[in-house]
Amino acid sequence: MKSLALFIIVPLFALAGEPIVPKDAKLEKLWSEGEFTEGPAYGPDHCVYFSDIGNRIMKYDPKTEKTTELRNPSGRANGLDFDPKGRLVAAEGANTGGNRRISRTEKDGTITVLADKWKGKRFNSPNDLIIDRKNRVYFTDPRYSGSEKREIDTESVYRIDPNGTVTQIIGDVQKPNGILLSPEMDVLYLADNNPKGSRFLLAYPLKDDGTVGKKKVLHDFAPDRGIDGMCIDIKGNIYATAGQGKTAGVTIFNPRGEKIGFIPTPETPTNCTFGGEDRRMLYVTAGRSLYRIHLTIDGFAVYWPK
Repeated sequence: MKSLALFIIVPLFALAGEPIVPKDAKLEKLWSEGEFTEGPAYGPDHCVYFSDIGNRIMKYDPKTEKTTELRNPSGRANGLDFDPKGRLVAAEGANTGGNRRISRTEKDGTITVLADKWKGKRFNSPNDLIIDRKNRVYFTDPRYSGSEKREIDTESVYRIDPNGTVTQIIGDVQKPNGILLSPEMDVLYLADNNPKGSRFLLAYPLKDDGTVGKKKVLHDFAPDRGIDGMCIDIKGNIYATAGQGKTAGVTIFNPRGEKIGFIPTPETPTNCTFGGEDRRMLYVTAGRSLYRIHLTIDGFAVYWPK
């Protein structure tokens, strides 16, 4: 499928500090044939991988401007990330066809299950994930949809160590969604996004052993729609997809939780990631579509293609 190559000019602005969003920046719609797009990640072939939660993982190639299926069915994959070896790791959710697990696609295309249980109990619905430099996978496990019987009462955050050990590291939230690590690997950022409750951007000190300290609320989005997914740049600024309707877009926060920019989106945003050979292209999933916009700062990721 060829890209739509449609440019949408929307009002973009920076609230403070450096002009992260150039005045002449344009949000470009690349593809709009999905059911519900999510979880973009920048891969080893300089392509952007993202979930279409209708039950497939897609691949957008900037060189050919074509979008193709990578995996169908995907087990209801949502959040995606590449590990330090360039392998695609997916949070597979609940609902029809959902595998409720964390999986890894090997270089030969085979699927390895990293974890599907904690203390012998099936996960609720793995939603988003992030991987650190030690190849530890941190993921969120809320339940937004799906009639499958729940085996774990809490909606929590877990860590999978390279040896396969699964540890629950956060349990004091309502519905953990987007998750992120600072470039220094010393802060874990978390979206607690409950449509009927908490809608916080949280920060937890992250210790060397992969456990966290006391949380701090950086921002409260209530009564608006809270954060879905997030990404981060080399200066530690957080790019959070939130809002709906007139407030829909990517809000940019500095590490202290102060708003420093905003990028409106014409559809409800779900997640974002940096890519591009200069690392300054922000890709955004929203509604049925995939968008991109070029910024003035390098994005951060543990894995970058050569």
